[in-house]
Amino acid sequence: MPNTVLVGAQWGDEGKGKVIDVLTSQADLIVRYQGGSNAGHTVIADGRKYVLHLIPSGILHTDKQCVIGNGVVLDPFDLIREIEGLREQGFDPLGRLYISDRAHMVMNWHRALDAADEARRSQERKIGTTGRGIGPAYGAKIGRSGLRAGDMLSPSFLEMVEAGVAEANTVLAGWGAPLLDGRETRVRYEEAVRTLTPYIADTVTLVNEADRAGKSILLEGAQGTMLDIDFGTYPFVTSSSPTAGGACTGSGISPRRIDRVVGVIKCYTTRVGAGPFPTELTGETGERLRQKGGEFGATTGRLRRCGWFDAVVGRYAAMVNGVDFWAMTKLDVLDEEPVIRICTAYERDDGVRYEIFPSDLSVLERCTPVYEEMPGWLTPTSCCTRYEDLPLKARAYVERLIALIGGRLGILSVGPAREATLRLGL
Repeated sequence: MPNTVLVGAQWGDEGKGKVIDVLTSQADLIVRYQGGSNAGHTVIADGRKYVLHLIPSGILHTDKQCVIGNGVVLDPFDLIREIEGLREQGFDPLGRLYISDRAHMVMNWHRALDAADEARRSQERKIGTTGRGIGPAYGAKIGRSGLRAGDMLSPSFLEMVEAGVAEANTVLAGWGAPLLDGRETRVRYEEAVRTLTPYIADTVTLVNEADRAGKSILLEGAQGTMLDIDFGTYPFVTSSSPTAGGACTGSGISPRRIDRVVGVIKCYTTRVGAGPFPTELTGETGERLRQKGGEFGATTGRLRRCGWFDAVVGRYAAMVNGVDFWAMTKLDVLDEEPVIRICTAYERDDGVRYEIFPSDLSVLERCTPVYEEMPGWLTPTSCCTRYEDLPLKARAYVERLIALIGGRLGILSVGPAREATLRLGL
């Protein structure tokens, strides 16, 4: 398989975990390149459900190597729980999982600062953060005060931890938030060092040596394009770059070594948390999509907001990421809809039309979606094993989406299980 970047093309939760799992069979090395444990990838294989937050989904294939890249911010305790959970399910990651020594860590004070900052914001300024410390960890990274996984190999690491607690407590005290116990924190991180040290490696060298050896690399992002810190619906975004460009900075591989980009996109649209969502459905149809699609966050359990497919978002994601192939997911969720709407553009209240997503959210607030309608197929698709077996109206819908956003269809998912995947030359 060519070296491949896999990105989410909406606001996350597009079904990347399943697509990664499908493509892993063709890859040698799977690299997670950004994000933290605020994102979850769900894989259903052989009737069992696996939810992964930091470890690449490729770990479920016992002949594959997996990397947590330098662009990830990892919470050591979340990672330890994930490793233990995999072992309980019969997957031992030791010897196959590598943590970048350059990956920054989400420390317990980052969680405390995250929760305290969100709590003190007025309702209209709340970001909808998961409270898992991701933003403060990336902030510390950019502010050059963060701790990296490689620091756990240093004899002075625990002193660094105590200093971090003391500094954070100064801020927390000013906000009137509960303080952290420095001694208790030190003891917990002593345990983390013992558990995680065997996994820490120079993964930049590892990834590039694998590339030079002719091995196939699959780079997986978390969240989605519309949550990108630069290209998303700022400020209602994550703190990293889930787009294709982030794959190189988050792993250490050269852009010249990327062969293709696969965009994962739902056949409708969802988002979690606060922020603009032009095609959101707040009535019965939205609730029906939520229940049929199981639209509850894999990490937090929060309800996902649901809406019709947004081709404006799809076109924008195609442009920003340079998508070569699309992996479309959850077609089966629409099986019972008699009429399906597609947003083809936005129209501002003064008649100005937008076919590419505007950066100014005040402009977006003045826009309404421009819809076209297509008839539903009212026939189950989850039993289809070939694209040609799909109802004609379902095929027409999928082909219309591709025509609106450009690119080629490579994968179509018609159910949550690994087996319910139609491959079209990808």
